[in-house]
Formats: sequence, structure tokens, C-alpha cells
Amino acid sequence: MWRISAVFWAVATLVKLQPSASSSDRFVDLSNQNLSSVPRDLPHTVEHLDLSCNHISQLHEEDFKNTAQLRFLNMSWNNLQCIDPEAFMHTTLLQNLDLSHNKLTNLDAQQYLQNIRKLRVLRLHHNQFINMTLGKEFSTLKNLKTVSLEAEQICRDDFKQISGVKLTSLLLYVGKDFSYEAASLNDVQTQKMEISFSGNKQIHHDLVSDALALFDKVGLIDLTSGYKVLITILSSKKQLRTTNLGLSNIVIKWNDLTDLTNAALRTTILHLTCSDAALTNLPKHYTPVAKTSSMRSFTAKRMVVKDFFFSQDAVYSFFINIPVKKMELVETGIVHMTCPSSPSPVQHLNFSFCALSDSIFYRVQHQEIIECKNLGKAKTLTLVDNNLKNFQTISQRVQHMVSLEELDVSLNSLVYDGLEDCLWPQNITVMNLSFNSLTDSVFKCLPKGLMILDLQNNEVSAVPESVMGFQHLHSLNLTANRLRDLPVCKGFPVLYTLLLKSNSLHAPSVEKLETCPVLKVLDISQNPFTCVCPLRRFRNLGIKSENTPEGIKLLNWPTGYYCLYPEEVKNTTLREASIPEIYCNSGLLAATILIPAIFTLIAIVTTCQYFDVPWYLRMIWQWTRAKHRAIRQNIPAEELVDVEFHAFVSFSQHNADWVHHSLLPNLSELRVCHHEKHFLPGRTIIDNIMRSVQKSRRSVFVLSAHFVKSEWCHYELYFATHQRLARGPDSVVLVLLEPLPQYLIPSKYHQLKSMMRRHTYLEWPQEKAKQRLFWANLRAALQSDIPRLASITELEA
Repeated sequence: MWRISAVFWAVATLVKLQPSASSSDRFVDLSNQNLSSVPRDLPHTVEHLDLSCNHISQLHEEDFKNTAQLRFLNMSWNNLQCIDPEAFMHTTLLQNLDLSHNKLTNLDAQQYLQNIRKLRVLRLHHNQFINMTLGKEFSTLKNLKTVSLEAEQICRDDFKQISGVKLTSLLLYVGKDFSYEAASLNDVQTQKMEISFSGNKQIHHDLVSDALALFDKVGLIDLTSGYKVLITILSSKKQLRTTNLGLSNIVIKWNDLTDLTNAALRTTILHLTCSDAALTNLPKHYTPVAKTSSMRSFTAKRMVVKDFFFSQDAVYSFFINIPVKKMELVETGIVHMTCPSSPSPVQHLNFSFCALSDSIFYRVQHQEIIECKNLGKAKTLTLVDNNLKNFQTISQRVQHMVSLEELDVSLNSLVYDGLEDCLWPQNITVMNLSFNSLTDSVFKCLPKGLMILDLQNNEVSAVPESVMGFQHLHSLNLTANRLRDLPVCKGFPVLYTLLLKSNSLHAPSVEKLETCPVLKVLDISQNPFTCVCPLRRFRNLGIKSENTPEGIKLLNWPTGYYCLYPEEVKNTTLREASIPEIYCNSGLLAATILIPAIFTLIAIVTTCQYFDVPWYLRMIWQWTRAKHRAIRQNIPAEELVDVEFHAFVSFSQHNADWVHHSLLPNLSELRVCHHEKHFLPGRTIIDNIMRSVQKSRRSVFVLSAHFVKSEWCHYELYFATHQRLARGPDSVVLVLLEPLPQYLIPSKYHQLKSMMRRHTYLEWPQEKAKQRLFWANLRAALQSDIPRLASITELEA
């Protein structure tokens, strides 16, 4: 029963997954509604209708009159006793009909079937059929693929009406008082015959014998006993057609299982499957198994042990020694698997979804670990979802599997510390290490002959550049790890496919892809991309991949590539995000900034030169400094008691005209001492020079080519420089009347040279517009308080 329900809901799920199935008017579920009849207000567009588990006893012609689109109808678990022959006249598209668990009484009178010729799935089991005789209506169901039936007796010619229908699966339910006439299944054409003994629990000899002789695939369901009958049939040397024999949902003793297996090994059966089995009476000693067989595979799924005291080694030894090419023991709580007692023919081992530990295959003898050497023909080993811990230990367990090509140890807890070397067989080309806890060091433990490597969902943060020797690796899956950048392909010269989805890549370095000469498939989707300049080249690669088939194909582009940062482009695809070239090209950015800046600077300099702005600035700076010095300087009043003049002017007689007509008139508010007016008659010139310098707050020297040629000017400069030591560096003011190169100044004027190098001097401008600023600077340099001058002013007042 559970299998029928599973099939039903699987079909229902498929219908739900259709794009339009979410619409309530196409999928209608009215199960468990306590209905006594089919509702008359069903949507016209309904395609999937579930009326199971109600109290409907009859189906009338008008019940489905308005549901022409109906494709799936579930009427199971009702009280159906009568179905009108025209009930499905308007539902010609119906493909799946479930009428199981009702009270229909006559398989020979199901006239309603003649109107649903597109029917593919028909469920009629668990009704009240006495005879299996199918009516002529069944002959019209040429599209029928899956049928489930049940009757108290099966006779010859019962299936004659479907002799021309090629079924995929026929499921027969055998009741308690079931009877079967030999050869009654001769008219059936089906790929798979399933027989459920849920009501009988016993194997019917003739029924099973015919099934094994007529059909390629035979499944026996819901058995608890009667295995001796099956063993007898298999051991009878009768020619069998069956190549696939399956037993499911059974309870079986260990001896029955082993005898059944040994019997099947001696037949032409190629594939034996045992699923959802409860094992009882398990052994305490080893059970012999056939040494040779033509059987290709043995599969055990979801096996449960009902005993507490038994020999695990005896159980494991029986299974591992079965002489088949493919051994599968999955979804079973085994914790260990022994090594075959002799060289095994097995080529494919699958122990997935069990509880195996690192101790698989080996045995301990005299406290020494003996590794398994009898699995030398194994080509594939699948150990998905077990309790494996140490990756290096696993390499030791399989080191003698010299033919091993594929290893799948995904969904375990594998780690590798990188301290011990790994011992892999040389022929491994495919390795699945996904969903473990492996880090960067795993590359030290991998066989060099790998062609395909799956490391998704581990803890790899980088592929070491020192990794070398993987000359054949063409596919590398590092999805969902911790990578921060693309790996370098120096160690993978033929890498063709690289999968890096869901890592920590912010700005992949496209330059590293240049080390991958044959890379054609790349997936870096679902990473936290930072959409700034370093990402621009990768973005361009993605855009290029859209229009360049011969280049690298970027999987999931562009929908799987979103910006995480900056905030203004968050959740924007890389293709739509704008990263201007000018921001990312330092040369272009420098040129963009510097060229306008240079032109602006040239324009400013040219303008300043044209308007002589530097001269004005220099003059303003000198005026400011002069004012600042005048305020800051504080010479004691007793040192200035004899000072009568603001300044003593020293000049060459050749410049007297400029002094009289320009200098003195513009300094009229100041007391200026010069030799023509203030030298005292009768005294020597030297005395007058010394007296004038001492009685002046400052000394102004009008410099020119004639000045440096005058002996008296030299004396005046000499005395002024000595006075400068007492009254500060600003007591001497130099006025450059005309350009005076250093080489024209005689060596005796070394003090003048020194002052001109270290101190600012005032230059006389020829332009009249500048002369006002010149006089303002000069007055500012000479302006000061003179005590004696103040007293004279008071007396005059």
C-alpha cells in the first residue's frame, strides 16, 4: 500500500511543479472532505483532481461533464460500487486513474474504460474482484503502461484482452485465499512484474515460477516467510528469463537470505536487490558463499538487524565475498567492512549512507595492521556519508586497490594535517572529496594522476602555488570554500573546467587566468564582489564571454554575479554596474588631472609674469615683514637717546638727482639725514659720516654701479654695518636702484655681498604703477619712534 501512495504523491508532486500548477483551478484537492458524491461546481480547467478518502459510492455520467481538461483522478479509499459506462465520456484526456481500495466487483464489466483511451496508469487493486478476467474494454487501452490488479483467482486467458499492450509495470496483489492456474501470465507483456504478498505473506510457487520464466524484471514485495519455495524455484535448474530480481519490504532469516543469495548466484540472474529488509537469526559463525557466479550486482538497501548477539565479521564477510562485479550495501548501519578472504572479482563497491569508520577493510593480526590486498580489481569505491575522519588513513586503506580509478568519500568528516605522506594507488583519475573539512594542505595528499577533482564545501582558503605535478587534471570543483582569489594554474597545465561558486572572492585577479592556457569553463557566481577598479578586468571578461564562444565560458553570467559593495551598487549585476575606465587607469587618471592642472599653472604663471605679480607679492611681503619687525622690535630707549633722524641716506653723487627728486620728496614726513644738508662744516668727512650714522635710526644705501666705485660710500657702509650690530639687522636698508650683479661688486664690499645674499633688498621699479608700492615699503621699513625727535616736536609745539 505504501508504494501505491508513494507513486500517487510523486505524480501529484510532478503536477504541482508545472509552471501553471500553482493555480487552484488546475489542482483541486478534495480528499477527506466526507463527500458522498462528486461536487458539481468543479472548475472547468481542473487537470488534477483528488477525491480520495471520501464516501462516494457511484460515479454518474454528469459528474465529470464539465472537466474536459482532467488528466489525473484519484478516487481511492471511497465506497465505489458502480461506475456509469459514460462517466468518463467527457474526460478523454485522462491519463492517470486510481480506483483502488473500493468495492468494485467485476473486472469483466468496466465499460467506463472505453472512453479514456489515453490512459497510462490504472490502479484497481484492493477491490472485491473474485476473478482476474479482464473485459474487452482493456483491449482499447493501447497507451497503458502501469497497472495494479487484485483478484482471488487467476486463470488462463484472464489477461488475453491486454496481450497486445506493452506494459512497463504490472503489480499483482495476492490475497489470503489466492489461487493461480499455471501459465496464466503468458498473455502479459510487461518489462517489470511486481507481486505483493501483503494479504498472503506466502510465496505462491506457480505464480513466482511463471513470473521468473516470463519477465526480465521481477519484484517480490511484503514477504515474511515462504523463502524455501523461492529457493526451490531458483535451484530447479529451470530456464529463467529474469535478469533483475528484487525483494522489498520483507522480514527474512539470515539462513534464508544466504541460501537465497547462493541459489541466485547459480542462476542466470544478473542483478539481485534486497531493500527494506529486517534480518533475524543472524549468525555467530561464518556462512559460506558461492565462489563463482555470472551475477553482475548485489544490492542491499535499508537493512535492519533485529538481533543483538551475532558475529558482525560473519555478516560482513558474507557480503564482501559475494562474487559479483558490483557490490552495494547502502543506507544500512554497518560500522565496519572486512577484506575478502581471497582475491575478489568485485569492480564497483558502494557503501554509502552507512556508519563506516576509518577501520574499513583492514584486520589486526598480532597487534599489527594488515591492509587489504584482495580488492585489486575494484575500479570504483563509493563511501558517501559515513564516519570517515582521517584522509591520510583512507589512502592507506585503499593503497592496494591497484585498479581503483574513482573514489567518492563525500559527506564525511575528513581532515588532513599535512604531516604524513599519502599512499594512493596510481590509477585514480576521479576523486570526490566534497562536503568534508579539508584545508589547503589537502593538495599534498592527492594522487598526481587525477583528472577530475571535486572539493566543494570544504575549508580551502587558497590553492598553494607550490602545488605541482597534476599534469592530467582538467576539472577542479572548489565551490563553497573560502577562496579569496583565483588559483594559479602552474600545477594544472590542462585545467579545462574551474568551479569557484560561493567562495569569498571580492575582486578576482584575471591575470591569474593567464596561467591557465586551456581553461574554457569558469564559474565564479555567488561571490561577494566588490565593484571597484580591481574588478573591472573580470567584469570585462564576463561581458566578453557573452559574445565570444571560443573564449572562456563564464557559467551563470550575468544573473549569478552581483555587487556587494559599494552600497550604491549593492545587488546590481556586474554587467550593469558602472566602473569608469578613467578611475581605474592610473595613467589616464594622471593625464586627466595633470594636463588641465599644467595648462592652468602655465596660464597663471604667464598672467603673473605679464602683470608682474611676483614683484607685487614680494613687495607686499617685504612691507608686511617690515611692519611686523617694527612692532616686534623693542630697543631700549636709552640706546636711542641721541638719535635725531629716521634714516641716513648714503648714495653716489651720480645718483644725487634721483635722491633729491624722488627719494627725499616721498620721505618728507620722515627726518632723513644726507651729507649735502646735515654734514657739519669744519669737521672731517669721516667724523661727519660717523656722526650721521650714529644719530640715525637706520641707514639707507642707494645701490648702483657708481655706489660700489665710491670710496666714501664704502666708509659709510662700513660704519653702518658696525652700527647694525648694536641696533639690529633691520638698521640697514638696501635700495637697488639698478641691477647690480655680484661680480661687479669689489671684494672690499664683502659685507655688502653678504647682506645682499642673506637679506631682502628693495628694487626701484621703472614702471610708475609699481613705484607707489615701493615707497610704501620703504616708508614702512624706515618708520619708527625716535625719542629725541619726539622731544623736539614737543618743544616746537
